[in-house]
Amino acid sequence: MLERLDLVITVDTSIAHLAGALGKPVWILLAPNADWRWLLGREDSPRYPSARLFRRGSGEPREARGRAAGASAGRLAPHVRRDS
Repeated sequence: MLERLDLVITVDTSIAHLAGALGKPVWILLAPNADWRWLLGREDSPRYPSARLFRRGSGEPREARGRAAGASAGRLAPHVRRDS
């Protein structure tokens, strides 16, 4: 199923690791205290070159989701079908 997707957006779960291992573009939403494997202060992952990390700032409950939504608007705009 992942093979058919253009982009996977997920939190830190096995889906994130599977998409990364398959080389699928994956955006991973991380909590402020994210697991050590995501390293610190990075928006990418040396383990998964196709991954983009969105970290939620400490004390900012939903900022990472907002940044991911903003980033996806530009990526998805050419694919949105607009009926007249």
